[in-house]
Amino acid sequence: MQSAAHTNLINLTHSILVLVFPLALQYAGGFLMESEKIELIEKFLKENKGKRKFVQSVEMAVNFKGVDFSKQDNRMNISVVLPNGRGKEAKVLVYADNKDIASTAQSSGAKVIGAKEVEEISHDKEKMRELLNYTSLAEPAMMSVVARQLGSFLGPKGRMPKPVSPSNAKDMVKNISKSVNISTRGKYLPTVHCVVGSENMETRQIAENIDAVLKSISGQVSSQNLRSVYIKLSMSPPVRLL
Repeated sequence: MQSAAHTNLINLTHSILVLVFPLALQYAGGFLMESEKIELIEKFLKENKGKRKFVQSVEMAVNFKGVDFSKQDNRMNISVVLPNGRGKEAKVLVYADNKDIASTAQSSGAKVIGAKEVEEISHDKEKMRELLNYTSLAEPAMMSVVARQLGSFLGPKGRMPKPVSPSNAKDMVKNISKSVNISTRGKYLPTVHCVVGSENMETRQIAENIDAVLKSISGQVSSQNLRSVYIKLSMSPPVRLL
């Protein structure tokens, strides 16, 4: 027969699991794998996709509570490689004068811009706006050039390039086309947004992408500070996942 102490220990363990497991599941790679969440995403897509003349992106918004983003240490700037990609071919731009990096980037299908062209673009508002259509990288020597000439325009929009070197240029061009950047846009705005796929992707692929983003966020923000998670298409109303 079990002792009273042993029985109490079992009951206590069960209570802890009941309380803690759902929170752990949310951020441990299992949250969106629950059948009801898969079904919710699938239902949402069936009701909203195919209603526009273009392939809509699936976008996610994560809202936080109890986090003071006015503090530098709490601000978020994370790059996440989506396991199933964006569902659309991303346009990649590389700022480079280095011949090896420029050649590798061009052979991988990326657009290359040198220092001279950066200066020219900085005086043309239309060409500056075109840069927002690209995900960008820059060789180390070009980071300061881009910051000086285009930083005031690209920075507030979260579109500054990430550094790339000759040794990892090919892999970075390949991966950045599947990457999204998650960053807080204002000191006091407790929310982040990112693309997690497109409407023509399979439901489970989108769910896995969302899961990857949430796991990355969990490395910086506790699950207790998560207020809500929404997804929407480019031109649809949002639906709440959490």
